[in-house]
Amino acid sequence: MNALAKPADLQAVAPAGVFVEEVKSVQHYTDRLFKFRMTRPSSFRFRSGEFVMIGLMLDGKPLYRAYSIASPAWDEELEFFSIKVPDGPLTSHLQKIQPGDAVLMKKKPTGTLVNDALIPGKRVYMFSTGTGIAPFASLIRDPDTYEKFDQVILTHTCREVAELKYGEQLVEETLSDPLIGEYAQDKLVHYTSVTREDFPRIGRITDLIEGGKLFEDLGVPPLDPAIDRGMICGSMDMLRDTKALLEKAGLNEGANNKPAEFVVERAFVG
Repeated sequence: MNALAKPADLQAVAPAGVFVEEVKSVQHYTDRLFKFRMTRPSSFRFRSGEFVMIGLMLDGKPLYRAYSIASPAWDEELEFFSIKVPDGPLTSHLQKIQPGDAVLMKKKPTGTLVNDALIPGKRVYMFSTGTGIAPFASLIRDPDTYEKFDQVILTHTCREVAELKYGEQLVEETLSDPLIGEYAQDKLVHYTSVTREDFPRIGRITDLIEGGKLFEDLGVPPLDPAIDRGMICGSMDMLRDTKALLEKAGLNEGANNKPAEFVVERAFVG
């Protein structure tokens, strides 16, 4: 069966217990990155920061991949931010979707990058690389994040300047949003860096943390487990190295069933 089916066609052959949703909009940022928005089932509930399995029917069989939900829990649509892998089993097809096409979605969201998995603190760092910004796109648009923290620092590191565009657009829209803007205006900070092109800030986020430049640029003290909280999402190397730096600073890793000072999303590599 064609991977790019319409919702009405897919309903008849979709697996039981799976939502069939319609793509509403698609935006391509680079030859490696794109976002899309799709309809949200009226019965679908999730916490901002969680992920869900989405997929397509390929050769008559469903193929799924874990995707962070980039839209906040209150949004009427669902947003996703994806890489394009030329020979990727799913993304080689998913990157071709157009408004009106159908996408499969499993019914159960989950994940550790949620406010409930952190104990109260003053400042939260959301450390991201590449498409790892997606769960934070959800969290910075959720009023609960600003009720829980006095300062929300979103860091986003990419290889090239053009890959920062999604995050820049996201923060700009968040600050001007009639619902969220008043919460975010004085609390949200966007900190970007690149690793392979000239830019005001060059370097891996781990190097910027370890060398102290991150804190110097932000005008805040180094990590303090008494007031700082962290969330990490990105490549496997970035997860490992950032986690080690947070633990070195005295922060402990938490989970849904045991909230602590920082959390890591290990379900996929962003």
